[in-house]
Amino acid sequence: MSFWDHLEELRWMILRSLIAVLSIAVIAFLNRELIFDKVILAPSTSDFITNRLLCTLGEWLSVEAICMDTLNLQIINISMSGQFLTHMYISFVTGFVIGFPFVLNEIWKFVRPALHQKEAKYSSKAVMISSALFYTGVLFSYFLIVPLTVNFLGTYQVSDVVANQISLSSYISTVVSVTFSVGIVFELPIIIFFLTKIGLVTPAFMRKNRKYMLVIVLIVSAIITPPDVFSQILVTIPLMGLYELSIYASERIARTDRK
Repeated sequence: MSFWDHLEELRWMILRSLIAVLSIAVIAFLNRELIFDKVILAPSTSDFITNRLLCTLGEWLSVEAICMDTLNLQIINISMSGQFLTHMYISFVTGFVIGFPFVLNEIWKFVRPALHQKEAKYSSKAVMISSALFYTGVLFSYFLIVPLTVNFLGTYQVSDVVANQISLSSYISTVVSVTFSVGIVFELPIIIFFLTKIGLVTPAFMRKNRKYMLVIVLIVSAIITPPDVFSQILVTIPLMGLYELSIYASERIARTDRK
């Protein structure tokens, strides 16, 4: 293919991805109550499933700090067009999250002709694994990290005379950024796979720096969770498990290259 043919393929790839994302975004826009009341704003209430489960677990373990039975944030809008623009923004985000596998598949279809036959054979599997890891990270963040973060930051007070009134844009940006960042972090095994493939990372290097990674994860967990050890452990264990999975992926590709 010529340079202009490649550009044409790229244009159609972007166009198909946009159509898919926008189509889902329109559906999300028309289901405002479901998207906002049942999904986006749900972690800000004490009735959210994670908050209720943590309360039950806290009573059983006698750890009162993880119980969020009084969490009901007062979220306000301070801009004339704030709610409408937020509605548009969340609809597009929903379209991207749900359409992520399709977008990823389109990217792979564009890149695949440049790969060797053996590498191209695994492209569909890579798309499936990447999508699964992304959704796992999004769900893990939404059902655990987001409620803990909202509870800690939304109820934190420097003084009893200073009341917390959370703006809608601030709440939305926190939920979206935390959810997306963890979803991307869960792509770590795929990233390590390719870094090992090109020789930038080795299993020995990752095992050697495991202790530093543990310290980083503990610091991140301490920042985003309430000030109790149990919540910190709830976040640390899955993230370290993800790091161990990345070491396994690195070892596997290194073993294959040696053979």
